[in-house]
Formats: sequence, structure tokens, C-alpha cells
Amino acid sequence: MSYMLVVMQAGGGKPQTAEEKRVAADRMERMRSFGASLQARGILQAADSLRSDAEGIRVERRDGKLSFSDGPFTESKEIIGGFFLIDVKTREEAVELATQCPAAEWSTVEVRQSGPCYDP
Repeated sequence: MSYMLVVMQAGGGKPQTAEEKRVAADRMERMRSFGASLQARGILQAADSLRSDAEGIRVERRDGKLSFSDGPFTESKEIIGGFFLIDVKTREEAVELATQCPAAEWSTVEVRQSGPCYDP
């Protein structure tokens, strides 16, 4: 079964100070290592980071009318920072992997099974 480990992090700007940059670089290296370990185990289907929501755009169609909103999205308390798409046998295994994800120390790792968005 496919599960996505979604890294939900606080919105905000880029690291500014030398210490913030060092911490960010350390975190990225730990995340790369985590992804490499999933790859080595043969369970990683895809993984990536997402750029800042400041570079994003929202598209909506309501009553036939399109609207576009450029980021940053100030109403967002959390943003999706990245994801790991994994193939494991059980939800419990996916949750266990989420507990091993380094981002769980500074963000929230949400575990979601892939499947239809509407199941009657």
C-alpha cells in the first residue's frame, strides 16, 4: 500500500542568521539521509521538498469563474514542506517510519494512505 509522509511545517521566511542557516543545513542533510535509507530498503516511491509558499499560486473555479491568488498565503499556519511516498504493507509500518523521520523533531509528519478521494 502506498502512504505519503507529509511534512507540515510552520510558515515563515528563510533562515537569516548564520546559526539558523547551520541548523537548516543540518536538518536538510538528516532528511536526505532518511530518504536514502528508505530508498536502500526499497520502499521509497518518490520524495521531494516544496519551495516556499511565497512562490506558489492558488487556483479556484467557483460558479464558472476562475480566481488566482499569489503566495505567500498569510492565512496558512502551516505549509507542506515536502513529502515521502512509500510502499509498505500496513498503516502501522507507515506510522513507525514517520516516527523515524527527522522532521518529526521540528515539524509535524502526517501519514496519509493513497486512494480515491471519494469512496461512496
